[in-house]
Amino acid sequence: MSSAASDNAHSSPSPRSTAACCRFPPGPAIRCWWFNTASFCGYTPQYRDLEALWLQYRDRGLVVLGVPSNDFGAQEPGTSAEIKSFCETNYAVDFPLTEKYRVVGGNAHPFYAWVAATLGEGAAPRWNFHKYLIGPDGALAGAWPSSVRPGDKAITQEIDKLLG
Repeated sequence: MSSAASDNAHSSPSPRSTAACCRFPPGPAIRCWWFNTASFCGYTPQYRDLEALWLQYRDRGLVVLGVPSNDFGAQEPGTSAEIKSFCETNYAVDFPLTEKYRVVGGNAHPFYAWVAATLGEGAAPRWNFHKYLIGPDGALAGAWPSSVRPGDKAITQEIDKLLG
């Protein structure tokens, strides 16, 4: 871990908004599932799977958080309001979505900058729908690339383990 990196997601400098789910104090009920999104990507249908995870686990303490980004292939060109409307209309998304942010590079959202500083640039998203699971202690509990669907057994086993 880089000496400039925060110890965990709870202490990373996130803006105060729905993007700040990992700023809650550590505790048994808060786990956070971060993923960058795009409305015009081959992986966009994963919104359905993410909504299913949200419905399955939210009452047990999982926060599913989408972070729209236009960093890859300019596949998220809309405003935050347009993105939210698209997700609600086409995928019945009810989980929180942040404003649109950069997720790679020098202007990346603080959470993604923390991931890159903690695990190295290779852990930063390489495409849309890259997924990170944060445990109740604020540590990264898992990271999965775009090609791994949200309902994959490896992901749900890790969520079940964290939720107890």
